[in-house]
Amino acid sequence: MTPWIQSSSRFNARLLRRVALLVVLIATVLRCGGLGAAEPEPVHVEGAEEPMFGLGSWMWDKDTQARQECGFWTRFEIPADTDVGRARLRIAADNFYRVFLDGRVLGQGSDWRIITEYDVTLILQPGPHILAVQAVNDFDQAGVLLGLKIELADGRTVETGSGTGWRVVPPGEGHWERRRTPLDRWGQSVVVAPLGGAPWQNPGPSTIKQAPPLFPIEVRFWQAGWFQATLASVCGIVIFLCLHLGSRVVIQSREQQIVRRERARIARDIHDELTAGLTKLVLLGETTRTELPRDSSVRSQITELCEQTRGLLTSMNETIWMINSQRDTVRDLVSYACKYAETFLRQTPIRCRFDVDGDLPSDACDVATRRNLFLAVKEALNNVVRHSRSTEVHLRCHCQDNTLVVVVEDNGSGFDPAKADPDRNGLSNMQQRALEVGGTCQVVSQPGRGCRIEFRLPLNHSSWNRIRRVLSGNGTAKNNSSGAEEHG
Repeated sequence: MTPWIQSSSRFNARLLRRVALLVVLIATVLRCGGLGAAEPEPVHVEGAEEPMFGLGSWMWDKDTQARQECGFWTRFEIPADTDVGRARLRIAADNFYRVFLDGRVLGQGSDWRIITEYDVTLILQPGPHILAVQAVNDFDQAGVLLGLKIELADGRTVETGSGTGWRVVPPGEGHWERRRTPLDRWGQSVVVAPLGGAPWQNPGPSTIKQAPPLFPIEVRFWQAGWFQATLASVCGIVIFLCLHLGSRVVIQSREQQIVRRERARIARDIHDELTAGLTKLVLLGETTRTELPRDSSVRSQITELCEQTRGLLTSMNETIWMINSQRDTVRDLVSYACKYAETFLRQTPIRCRFDVDGDLPSDACDVATRRNLFLAVKEALNNVVRHSRSTEVHLRCHCQDNTLVVVVEDNGSGFDPAKADPDRNGLSNMQQRALEVGGTCQVVSQPGRGCRIEFRLPLNHSSWNRIRRVLSGNGTAKNNSSGAEEHG
């Protein structure tokens, strides 16, 4: 090769290198804005398949102030004819944010240089959804950057990014992140800078922070709204019933106090007036009878008058005992029944034996209970004297399992309950009296082997238990009354 050719080749190589260097310099100047404005270069996000997928622009309220709080609200919808394959939400804010999905807090952050990614695949279902961001800034510059990308199973994509389509919620609104529709007073968001623009230029969001996966909230049945509403309603009804029953108890207690005072007054009046008057009549009759001749017809009439008056006096004393509020106990009831039996059988050849517990309770016993049980025992003793032809009768009073048991048993001729005279009412009356106070009456008898009449009375006097005893005692009383009538 000649020297001229070698020199020409070296010249061409140097020229080509200079032209290439000039092209590179021109491209650098254009990229740096020396010859005109150029679009900002996309920011690279490390470890991402799509560095800035779905991210919109930096948005804020139209007026920016230091230490300003803004709420951003938007609504999106996932088609109902498909499923969610993958859904990721990326967000950053200057300076602080808290992000909500359908009212549920997904997370929060405070560094605008880091984009936080939330995997919301498992908590998104087809249908409408609400996305909300609560943001606060420290200085004049403020913005929120967000992108939501939902990849559907059929290949379609739903994307929502920050920008002008959001509603700005003023401070002071309550539960705005759960609202399904915006209010008219909510303003529109504005774009304060594009992605990568000032004042959030490079270095901008340069890394992605992966948040822990989000899972659906498992709602137990007791956490469901219908259950809590039902429970609240039931509690309200129970409280109302308790207050109503409590007020009725107070009123009833006061009424009972008034009734007891009135009963005590009536008992005193009867004792002081009627009993004393009847006693004077008996004494006057006895005095008059002694002054008459023995063969006088008037003497026999006065004797009969005195006997009738004594009977009235006995009935009056029983009435006074029944209405006297100071004798409203089980112990007084048994004591009075025993005294009556002793007095009643004293003028008969029948011997009376008593078997009574020494530790009978002093539980309250209302007028109806005392009256019906005493009259039933009285009817049983009367039947013994009239029909049994016995020489001995036992009166037993015991407490068994919170139940008062009163037994009238004789050693007389007895009878067959199946063949009892249906026209007699003695036994049916005893059974009816026991049933009226929530107790039972059982008659056991055989010809030649005496008769046993047993009364059972529960000592629990609550209203509900009394009603329950009456209802449950219907069958027993019916069975007992079907074959047991007054013997004679």
